[in-house]
Amino acid sequence: MNLLSPFQYNFMIEALAVSALVGTVCAVLSCYLVLKGWSLMGDAISHAVLPGVVGAYMLGVPLAVGAFTAGLFCAISTGWIKANSRIKEDAVMGIVFTGMFALGLVMFTQVKTDAHLNHILFGNILGIERAELITTVITASITLLFAITLRKDLLLYCFDPGHASSIGLHAALLHYALLSLLAATIVASLQSVGILLVVAMLVTPGCTARMLTDRFDRMLLLAVAVTVSASCLGVYISFFINGATGACIVLAQSLFFVLALIFGPKRGLLAARAAARLT
Repeated sequence: MNLLSPFQYNFMIEALAVSALVGTVCAVLSCYLVLKGWSLMGDAISHAVLPGVVGAYMLGVPLAVGAFTAGLFCAISTGWIKANSRIKEDAVMGIVFTGMFALGLVMFTQVKTDAHLNHILFGNILGIERAELITTVITASITLLFAITLRKDLLLYCFDPGHASSIGLHAALLHYALLSLLAATIVASLQSVGILLVVAMLVTPGCTARMLTDRFDRMLLLAVAVTVSASCLGVYISFFINGATGACIVLAQSLFFVLALIFGPKRGLLAARAAARLT
């Protein structure tokens, strides 16, 4: 078995590059979600995009348009219901995203499915078509550009919304900007890991980096480094075992988290035991 054989194929080179780009976007958004406590929001929107994807397929419009629209609708409707009822936000998110996901499944069963739609559920970056590859790259690049441009404002909003408002930042605008970036990130991730696993890409990188540092700038860099490594490793391993690429990427992410949990310099289990012995 030649360990370099994957690099002899153009589709593998493209898959490695795209997975690294998508992983970078997910890692950046993951840090904000972890800081804001919005991990469940990422889960909600990732599942809620399914009816938008199926509806776009039925109407013959780009799937990314349907996914982005459905994701924003989920986020906005969650905020509206919370503001006009006595139900807590986590409960509202559970109601909205499960309802939309169920609607998507019903719509999905009524359409003559092919691999094109099945890959949206489970991801298949190795078999991505050229048009979808271009859409993924453009969406991920634009999302990453906006996330970097707004990074200081978003950081302040996530850390202290009250202070952000007091210095003149529009908290509501930043709120919906973060939601829009989250929806766009999910759209960019659909082809690589699919709807069912994208939540891991939005939660695990930030949690892994949080185990390694207290500084947000370092947290961003570590999250990106870990996610790009895990994405490329997952794609590489999937070539040899003929496994689902998205699942391999997520497993690699989980492995890095476990390593950080055990060997983290400050919050790792071994460091905690050593500190306990000294006291």
